[in-house]
Amino acid sequence: MSKFLPQKRKLLEEVFQKASNDTPEKSFNGIVNYLERTLKDDYQILLSYKSFETYYKTVVERDEDYNIKTVILDDLSRYLEYDNFRAYCLDWKTIEYTISQTLSKIVINITNKPIFTMPDFFKKNGLGIMEMVFVLLLVTGGVVFSNPKSSTRLGFISGSNPPATDKPFMYWNKDRYMATDSSYLGPQIKVEPMDEENFTYLKKITRPDTLTVDNALHKVWYDKSNNEVEFFTSFGKHPENGKTLKEVTPYIISTYAGE
Repeated sequence: MSKFLPQKRKLLEEVFQKASNDTPEKSFNGIVNYLERTLKDDYQILLSYKSFETYYKTVVERDEDYNIKTVILDDLSRYLEYDNFRAYCLDWKTIEYTISQTLSKIVINITNKPIFTMPDFFKKNGLGIMEMVFVLLLVTGGVVFSNPKSSTRLGFISGSNPPATDKPFMYWNKDRYMATDSSYLGPQIKVEPMDEENFTYLKKITRPDTLTVDNALHKVWYDKSNNEVEFFTSFGKHPENGKTLKEVTPYIISTYAGE
């Protein structure tokens, strides 16, 4: 196995995921064609969709090594806002090592099931860093959801009222989703089925002047419509116009956010 096969596989997965988040295209070919145009127009990177398709199907889908030129790995790393492939690998190794060391001694005991160590559990289920932190806090009883009036621990941990996500519906209220039991709140309000992930994580950033490259890159998404840019705390679709949110870039932050 190549020394850098896991890093190359992870790089290709993240590049494809970023492209799929930034385009309404759903098919593999549509996403990869969009990636080719974006790399050329926004990053001056010449990489055909056929080449990327070959890399992806070989390294990611078949888990086989492929001799991808260093300059191409550097270009794809730049698309993810890294200086080069070496910087991407260093960052990736640091994250993996830190999480592994932090959680190596924590285990989840499941009745009548084997004992799983946290790192193995995460790897098998593909959880990201934020999900890891959430599970860690959940295990230690440290999860707190905040709202304007009070802070309440998860109901099944503390015995308090059930979380808002127990309600069957939600609606967008200016900068966040609100939970409701009713499927109709009037003609001006769009009520939709409860989506726990969007309800919890998707919020509009009302103070874009506080955003910087350091605190927003890879953590903030945006939509530009009618020459107006809005920023959000999670990926997904714009709650009002339905457009797919895009991950912010240094250019977007410096042009439309900050002081």
